[in-house]
Amino acid sequence: MLLEPDAEDEVAYELCQLLGRAILPVDTAGDPGTAFFLGHPAGEFLLTADVVAGQAQRLGLRSSVTEPAGVAGASLPLADLPVGWNRDARLGVAALPTGELHGYAAGQGWRWRVQLVPAAVAVTADDLDALGAGPVTAIVLALGVGDDGSRPLEVAVERAVRDGDRLRITAALPAGYVGAPVFGVRPDVAGEVGLRCLGVLLPADEAPGDDAPSDDAPSDDAPSHDASGGGHPVATLDRVLAVLPAS
Repeated sequence: MLLEPDAEDEVAYELCQLLGRAILPVDTAGDPGTAFFLGHPAGEFLLTADVVAGQAQRLGLRSSVTEPAGVAGASLPLADLPVGWNRDARLGVAALPTGELHGYAAGQGWRWRVQLVPAAVAVTADDLDALGAGPVTAIVLALGVGDDGSRPLEVAVERAVRDGDRLRITAALPAGYVGAPVFGVRPDVAGEVGLRCLGVLLPADEAPGDDAPSDDAPSDDAPSHDASGGGHPVATLDRVLAVLPAS
């Protein structure tokens, strides 16, 4: 669904309130990325792009996602976890069961205070079929990279189009965005607009194969983008859910 600009701004603001604490910065051996918490009947997972997981070294611990205040450090070394990412190079995504994250926090005397992207808002095959060929509003909730190395919460309101049996964001996005959740909306049978999580943002020009099945607020410096630069494929969440491991 393609929203009017004012409606796009309203949805973006609500996303920050509802799910701003669902996302974490990922420090890697290469380009930084974003990961997000997903709640699923099979368990709770941290999702990101496979390319981010493959080089991930630390998870940034934003002050808003841990409690009590001042106990957790600035980051969580992934090497300290006994279980690593479940990676799916075909889809281009990776999932980390969060039991290890909760265990690590308990051992350090703190606990997570996060919001989960619920599986109930995952895009379905029917939702994707209903998109048609035209562009739809796509809202990326990510942690950008500031000039000082900080990771501010940012929202990019873009356009997504069908790309064969995949989705593609039509704009090039800044450093830090890969692995972030992408959201859209679709009216229900009563005509009410419902939120959908379209999927996981993948690196530009690195799509997988064609057979692949808050108390936060956005930064005032969040970038605005045009449709140039080739864009980013999106690993749609319906397919991601189908390959999640048992947690």
